[in-house]
Parts: sequence; structure tokens; C-alpha cells
Amino acid sequence: MELILKQDVQNLGFKDDVVTVKNGYGRNFLIPQGAAILATSSAKKVLAENLKQKAHKEAKVVADAKATAEALKALEIKITAKAGGEKLFGSITNADIAHALEANGQTIDRKFITSGIVKRTGKYNATIRLHREVIIELAYEIVAEKA
Repeated sequence: MELILKQDVQNLGFKDDVVTVKNGYGRNFLIPQGAAILATSSAKKVLAENLKQKAHKEAKVVADAKATAEALKALEIKITAKAGGEKLFGSITNADIAHALEANGQTIDRKFITSGIVKRTGKYNATIRLHREVIIELAYEIVAEKA
């Protein structure tokens, strides 16, 4: 079944993508949730016209995302956490990285940050998706909190 996505769907595609899914997933989940519509020939023509009009607006968004990426690469992120030796009491997640970025003046939603769960001090990398075309690796360090 071919569908046109009306919003981003994780592990499937982005808004305005034409995707092929199994019939049950499309009819029972995506369409009732309002996440997709059927990809009929007329819907594809409307989509093509809309994409053509959005193309020049998209260039500005990509330029802004690249500027943000350069600003993020210049940052040196250090996250302090309570630890016993090298092992943390708790863990560092995407939300903690988002808070550290916000403290440095960059507001990034945690759902666009992929780092996994970290339970030890040290240096790590997180992947940040600023735009579908702009994905960067951000180095950060976890240090033990001084008592």
C-alpha cells in the first residue's frame, strides 16, 4: 500500500514522503491517526506541486540548520553527574544532553538527539538531527561531580 506521510513517522519517513507499507499498518494505524493519506494519482500531483513551491523555502531552513550545526560543533559540552569512581549513580540520557545544550544557548529537542544511555564517566558522541539533510556528531564529556 502506498501512502503519503502527513507528518514525520519514526523509522518510516518524513513529512511528504511517499512510502510503501503493509496494508494493516496503513489502514489500522497511519490513516486513522492522521499520519498519512492514500497515495492516489491526484494526491501525488498535488504533492508534487506543493513540493515545488516549498523547495526555495526549504533552502533557507537547511542554511539555518547548517549554521546551528557549526555553532554546536564549536561547543564543548561537559555534563557533571554524581559518580562513585567511574560508575555513575544513575545514567545520562538524551534529555540530559538537551539540558546541557540549552545551558549553552542552543535549544534542541531531545527526540532529535541519539546517544544511548551512558552509565560511566568519559568522552562520548551523540548524533543530532537538525534537519533531514543536516545530521552532526556532537562530542561531549561526562565528569564526576566534585563533593
